[in-house]
Parts: sequence; C-alpha cells; structure tokens
Amino acid sequence: MMSTTAIGEYALLSDCHSAALVSREGSVDWLCFPRFDQPSVFGRILGEDAGHWSLSPVGEATFERRYLEGTMVLETTVRTASGMARITDAMSLDPDERGHDLGRGAPGMLLRQIEGVNGEVAFRSGYAPRPEYGLISPLLTPAAGGVTGRGGAEVLFLSDDGDMTIDGATATSSFTVRAGERRSFALHHRRSHEAAPTRLTPDEIDERLRGTVQAWRRWSSVHQAYEGPWSDLVYHSGCVLQALMYQPTGAIVAAPTTSLPEGVGGERNWDYRYAWVRDASFTLDALWVAACPDEANKFFSWMTGAVASGLDVDSELQIMFGIGGEHDLSERTLPHLTGWRESRPVRVGNGAWNQRQLDVYGELLDAADRLRDHLEDIDEATKRFLVRVADAAAEKWREKDQGIWEVRGEPRDFLYSKLMCWVALDRAIHLAPLIDGHDHIDKWTAVRDEIREVILRDGWSDEANAFTQVFGSPELDASNLMMPIVGFLPATDPRMRATIDAIADRLTDEHGLVYRYRVQDTDDGLEGEEGSFLLCTFWLAEALAMAGEIERARAVFERAIAFANDVGLLAEEVDEATGELLGNFPQAFSHIGLINAAWAISQAERAAPEG
Repeated sequence: MMSTTAIGEYALLSDCHSAALVSREGSVDWLCFPRFDQPSVFGRILGEDAGHWSLSPVGEATFERRYLEGTMVLETTVRTASGMARITDAMSLDPDERGHDLGRGAPGMLLRQIEGVNGEVAFRSGYAPRPEYGLISPLLTPAAGGVTGRGGAEVLFLSDDGDMTIDGATATSSFTVRAGERRSFALHHRRSHEAAPTRLTPDEIDERLRGTVQAWRRWSSVHQAYEGPWSDLVYHSGCVLQALMYQPTGAIVAAPTTSLPEGVGGERNWDYRYAWVRDASFTLDALWVAACPDEANKFFSWMTGAVASGLDVDSELQIMFGIGGEHDLSERTLPHLTGWRESRPVRVGNGAWNQRQLDVYGELLDAADRLRDHLEDIDEATKRFLVRVADAAAEKWREKDQGIWEVRGEPRDFLYSKLMCWVALDRAIHLAPLIDGHDHIDKWTAVRDEIREVILRDGWSDEANAFTQVFGSPELDASNLMMPIVGFLPATDPRMRATIDAIADRLTDEHGLVYRYRVQDTDDGLEGEEGSFLLCTFWLAEALAMAGEIERARAVFERAIAFANDVGLLAEEVDEATGELLGNFPQAFSHIGLINAAWAISQAERAAPEG
C-alpha cells in the first residue's frame, strides 16, 4: 500500500541529531535514529508497511497545531464531541543547555504526552517500529513500564504505563484521557551493543519535556535579533535551520527526508539528508540575518574540514558530503518501498556526489568572505586550501558541467556555473590579505574580468531578451536571479531588469511561483514534470527588492509564504495543479530563501526615500 498523507500535513521534530515527521492526526511516519541519514525506524511516509507510531483520537475529531513559542516542540489540540485534549510532541534535548550547542546532550528519545483539557477523549495507540526502512519487523516483548523491541542493529524501548496488546511486531492499546489527566510516552533508542534503554516514569517524561522547551527557548533568546518585516517567519525559519543542523559537526542537511517527489508519481526523488557546499553561502547569509553567528562559524569549519582533503588544480571539489564529513554517498534504490503516492524509485544516497559542478568554488569562497571578520585566526592549511579553490576556479571555469540543478543529462556551459567562478575570484581577491594570496591577485583579477566579458557576451540572448541558462541558448533559468544578489550586475541594470521581468513573466506558474527552468526545454536526463520552486520564488522577491521594486517584491514574497503549512514549514516545490507541497520536507533552501528575501526587502525599505 502507498502512503497518501499530504506532505504539508506533517510537522518536524528534531534533537539536532535526527528528525521525525508527525502527521496532523498524530502519526509519526518518519523517524531516523540516531542520525538524520540513518535508516528509518518509522518510514510509513514512503510505504504503508515501513513503520509508524500513531496516537489518534477515536472517531471524528478536529486538530489545531502550533509550535510552542521559540521552540520546535509541537502542541496539537484535539477536539471531539466528548471533550478536548492536547498532545505535546518533541525530541528530547538536554535541559541543562544554556543557549549554545543546542542538541549537544541529545539522548536519542522521542517524547509524547496527552493531557485532558475538558470532558474526555478516547485514543488509540498503534506502535509498529520497522527498522532499516521497513525491512525488519522487530521482536516486541512486554517489560515493566513498557515494550522492548529488538531487531537488527536497533534496540527500542517504549515507555508506556498502560496496557498494550502485542501482536507480532505491533503493539496497540486503547485508553481515555479525562480533564486533568495525563498519559506520557517516551521512545528510547540504543544500538544493539549498547546498554539497553530503561523505562522513564511519567514524571520523568514531563521533566524532559519541560527541559526541552527550556533548551529551545534559551537558544532562541540569544538567536532572535532580526528586526524587520515578517520577523515571526524569520525567527521560525531560523529555528527550522537549527533543527536541520547536525550538532556534532555543524553540518546542515538539505532536508530530513528522502525521496519525497518533485512530481507526484515521477522519478525525481532524491535523498536530501546530506550537506551541500552549494548551500553554504545562502545558509551563512540566512544564519547571519537570523542572528546565528555561532552556527555560521561552526558550519563553515565543518565545511572546510570536509572538502579540503586532496584538492589541487587538477582535482575536482566535491559538491556534497555526509553530515559527519563522509565523501562516498553512493546511491541505491529500495525496491521494497512503494514511495509516497507511488513515486518511485525510493533512493538512499545521492548520485550527484561525484558530479562536476563548477559553481561550488564560488559558493565556498563566498562563504569564507561572509565570515572574513571572524577568520582572523585562520590556520595555514585552510589559507592554502582557499587559495587552491580560487586557482581551480581560474583554471576550470571554461569547462562544461552539470550545473546548480544537478542535471543528469550531458554537461553544458551553464551561465550560473561561470557566474560562480567569477564570484570565487572576486571573493578571493577580497580575501587575499587574509589567506596570503597576494602573489595570485594579478592572475585572479585578469581571469575574473575575462569571465565577466564572456558572460555579458555569451550569456545574453537577444531572442529571450534575457540572460539565459546556457551560453548560446534562449532557455530561461531562475538561477540567473543570483546575478545581482552576488554583485555581478546591479539589479537596476537594463539587462538585469529585462531578465527579472522575463523570469517573472515566462518562468512562473498560475500561482506566480517560479520554476527552476522549463523541464520540457532542458535535457536534464529525467522523465516527468516538477513543481515550481520556492527558493527561486524568494530569489525573485530578493532581486525585485534590490531593483527598488519593493511592492512587487512584497507581493512575490507573500505569494510564496502563503504555501507554508499550518505550522510554518515549507517544502521544496509546489504542485501547480493542486497547490500541494512537493519534495523533501521541510526544505532548508526554502527557509533560507525566506530569510534572505525578508532581509533584502527590509533593507530596500530602509533605503527607500520617504514620501
């Protein structure tokens, strides 16, 4: 059977090591322990038999959800004909944390609590762990205060003081919560070679929930300094980015899920539980705006450590890494899973890890330049590495590649890739005193200027009246909205204004959201359609703000945020026909785009003359 719950019906829980998705109706349908990129324990979002844990009211009910202020702790209010109850869901954090290194003491534990508000509400619990993406049906056995599950490399313990019926690898129970009563649960994880987890009492679960709320709020209290429009969304997006950060290294996953499709029933299904170097400069800008400088520095330190090994002018800079710094992300499919709404194949790993993508040089050096005021003590090895990155961009910029969108067709001369090689050299020149690059400045300057001339000549299409995706082609690409954002051309330049207008007019869906490119016009090596791209829509808002068209920018921004779900989460794409969220969820890029576009609009409004 296939999973049918809409992607936008889910909310995110995180302990900054791993993540869970819980549906509006109270079913945890995705959870990976102990890391974001580990095999799932609950995977029903990708196949009905891949595991879940539901706490659902019996009969008809309405649901209203919110995150507790300043946290990623979810509160769901359930109303039935007989009463009202509240469910609180969280992944446990160390209550002793003081606002920095959120998730440092994460114990690998999912907490759930139901509290009766008035009347009484009958609930049904269904606990069906299926480790290794549903391949394992663990042995469930009753234990004092709960249920132990053993299977493969996992040991799970569900703390539950109620009576549960065990049928093979599934445990169920029915119970009623009345006003003033609480029912508390905790799912603990250990590796099979580690000491088995033990029961938590309801009071201990309650204490852990309070500590988790406290830890999130302490973090938020020192990371919410943005002042401008949509501050609530900016703050919340900062929390989402923090929730997607793997605390031990500082790496940020693109999304906590795999294989949620870009088109329903299609093959554009990828594993996003890794960290892309491409995301670096966008992420660092967003963390800076959201007042997260510690996280920005940690992310950059992880990134340079992961990518620095072995780079010289003749080697390629890898574009993405595992959250622990792993290089080999070989892709495979899971044929036993039907996929979300039969969108196959379900993939783990990501075959783009060894693609050639020249834009990565610019994004890495742009990230370094963003942090230049905090890199006074940069070590000699990192200095040499950043010089090699600039030299590689200078040597390779003319070569063809797969581009920012990781097309699986033939390599081409993508404008964005050339643009980011220009960025690499521009930023390297600025960084030269810091990275001991004085002897390279003349070469870097000459090549930078040459790249600019070629982009202005070969990247412009009279037929399209715009800068285009590939040299010598009329095809549009939303990534060219980055040209003013990275400082290549002012947004007010007539050629840039024409490009912005062309994208707004010819690369948008009926909702006014922006496509990355028209799949029917670009050989990306894949079949099927995809939705419009929220990040690209935020880029359009940002570019319009920089062009001084503040009202248009605001309108585009408002169109994009209208597709956030009820708890403020954004996916990667939107289905033009239905308006449903598509793609891996929630998507870091979309929340990064929101933060950066809000900042650009706020800056444009401050700079605009009064009257």
